[in-house]
Amino acid sequence: MAELRWNPMIDDWTMIASHRQNRPQMPKDFCPFCPKFGKVPDYDVYAYDNDFPALSQNPPQMEYPVTEAGKLLYKVAPSYGKCEVILYSPEHNGSLCLLPREHIVKLVNLWIERFRAMEADKKIKYVFPFENRGDKCGTTMPHPHGQMYGFSVIPKKIELEVASAKKFREENGRCLFCSINEEETAFGKRLVYQNDDFVAYVPFFADYAYGVYIAAKKHISKITQLSDTEKASLADIIKVVLGAYDMLFDYPFPYMMTMHNAPVNCEEEYPGVDDYFHFHIELYPPMRSADKQQFMASSETGIWAHCNPTAPESKAEELRVAVKKFIDSGK
Repeated sequence: MAELRWNPMIDDWTMIASHRQNRPQMPKDFCPFCPKFGKVPDYDVYAYDNDFPALSQNPPQMEYPVTEAGKLLYKVAPSYGKCEVILYSPEHNGSLCLLPREHIVKLVNLWIERFRAMEADKKIKYVFPFENRGDKCGTTMPHPHGQMYGFSVIPKKIELEVASAKKFREENGRCLFCSINEEETAFGKRLVYQNDDFVAYVPFFADYAYGVYIAAKKHISKITQLSDTEKASLADIIKVVLGAYDMLFDYPFPYMMTMHNAPVNCEEEYPGVDDYFHFHIELYPPMRSADKQQFMASSETGIWAHCNPTAPESKAEELRVAVKKFIDSGK
């Protein structure tokens, strides 16, 4: 079964993908992402279709397990979209932060290439590159990789971000994200790292202890708008921030890395969205200390009432120390 089901309580879609439950456990001595096993060719960076996609450009026939009266309450839609695996490196035991900056630029170019390919499908409304690192984030394959989804509907959080950005632009005549960047830079105590084109900080409203936002200093709405110089700057700041994570407690730090771009193929729904939405990356690490996990428990999950058990200013200070340690290590 693979379909989208409408939740009328919050005006949002849920992906139902029961076929993913049957994903096989890989043998310990086999990795499908290593070229030597023959599933993928030799590569520097590489993208291919997910073997167990939640979304498909040829979705199966939908089921509709409701009563006739229920059809007035519930909606279903095809699970249309695209799911790809993004391989960062052929090195099985590598990690994104240990790749040379020049190699990460190749990855940035691959993200851009696959973004444009998904955007070319006019049924796709949102393109989402992301990475889950570590078993605490549900990762079963240690080989360095991420994923990219192309959605036929706008995810709820992006819908809220777009609405907030549009409202701020109408009320203040400028970009919400540019304003946040300027405030965090001016205040300084939540800054983690910056270079010529990007800035990283633990935001004022951070809901995760070590949650970092990486944002373009120049107003751009999508990763596809980066210049070659900005691609190099993005590679640099991703490497340094993720390297700082690993330096915090001297072990590979788990995280979820989520790239927020403006919606695509939505000129009618969101006219002028490129003018008020701003490309940025949000990082969600599930650890609040070296040995304590920050759980998204009843309050956070049940009613979206987030509680950060730490002060963003103090965690940013820890991360600045970790940034220096990583840079000094020469990795």
